[in-house]
Amino acid sequence: MTPRTTFPEDRYTAAPFVPDRADLTALREAAAGCRGCPLHRDATQTVFGEGAADARVMLVGEQPGDQEDRQGRPFVGPAGQLLDRALAEAGIDPGEAYVTNAVKHFKFTQAEPRKRRIHKAPTLREAAACAPWLAAELALVEPELIVVLGATAGKALLGSSFKVTEVRGTVLEREIHGRPERLVPTVHPSSVLRADDREAAYQGLVADLDVAARLLS
Repeated sequence: MTPRTTFPEDRYTAAPFVPDRADLTALREAAAGCRGCPLHRDATQTVFGEGAADARVMLVGEQPGDQEDRQGRPFVGPAGQLLDRALAEAGIDPGEAYVTNAVKHFKFTQAEPRKRRIHKAPTLREAAACAPWLAAELALVEPELIVVLGATAGKALLGSSFKVTEVRGTVLEREIHGRPERLVPTVHPSSVLRADDREAAYQGLVADLDVAARLLS
């Protein structure tokens, strides 16, 4: 039976599109056809997670950006480049991490067809709709640690009361999608690029990632 391609807002979910007993390659292929919420309509493509299936650390961001949407890979734009630099400075090899997003399609506004596409934060309902993909990634990768990048990712994993400013750089232990997990929240690297004092914001990100690096050492 073919999964429904549209849902009423209160029934947004990717669940019918997530295959059982699939590896990461099969999940990625299946996610390319996800129609569990309306975000697929305007996005260029699904941007699934990327990295080793046995990665010790999983980095979870909000959603793909403009460059990620065009290239079909997570964290390849300016924020991703900054994140790689911060990870390396903290002692975490970016090439050994699994990187993904709470939402797999780019949500944006655009005044005119040829104007720059402006990022728009996904709603909690849209993040919840995409949660089955993230749950499947966590079940396969089984990371020792999750680094939570920003408020939207935090709310998707830890609930609507999550505030990154209150818990950034701390170690949390929670049950996530039925698994006990350790998490270190921090800001999304895109917020560093928008900061008035970019250097101070960058050093704050590195300090939070240092906490994660010590847990992995």
